[in-house]
Amino acid sequence: MNIRSLALAPVLALAMAFPAMAEKIPLNEISRYLNSLKTAQAAFTQVNADGSISTGTLYIHRPNRVRFEYKGNKNLVLASAGQVAVYDGKSRGGPQQYPLSKTPLSLILAPNINLGKAKMVTGYAEKKNTTVVTAQDPAHPEYGNIQMVFTANPTQLRQWVVKDDAGKRTTVILGEMKTGVSIPPSKFAIK
Repeated sequence: MNIRSLALAPVLALAMAFPAMAEKIPLNEISRYLNSLKTAQAAFTQVNADGSISTGTLYIHRPNRVRFEYKGNKNLVLASAGQVAVYDGKSRGGPQQYPLSKTPLSLILAPNINLGKAKMVTGYAEKKNTTVVTAQDPAHPEYGNIQMVFTANPTQLRQWVVKDDAGKRTTVILGEMKTGVSIPPSKFAIK
């Protein structure tokens, strides 16, 4: 054994003693994954801005459509036809509506997602074996942002945190996501 090998032995032993650091999933891979996600269904847990917790089922039909069905009440959130409609199960009136384009959720429902677009990604890190990406509409950062958490091998969206224009945060944690599911268009009809 030469002197160089002896000098490297402690370094190699130290490197083998620690597990390999997880690497960030490349932004182009995350964009590819989100663009390939056409339909999906998952159970979700939502932590609301006031600290209350809701659960239910989420349906995604990209582009531009999502449905949050809340368990235990008649609350419903729909995004379709460029609008977001929030139905309050306790109200007899119609839903509150506003443009999807003015919400951070529009970033993952868009027809073509490119996280490499200038000034879209404002945060990109590896945390506890996940990749965390914070994105905003580069033309309208005042609309808030969305922080998405992905796991690797295969790439999968696990949760997101929407920070709205008022600074309120809503966290959605996804259960097992079934992709490629058949979802009737009526699930996204805003009435």
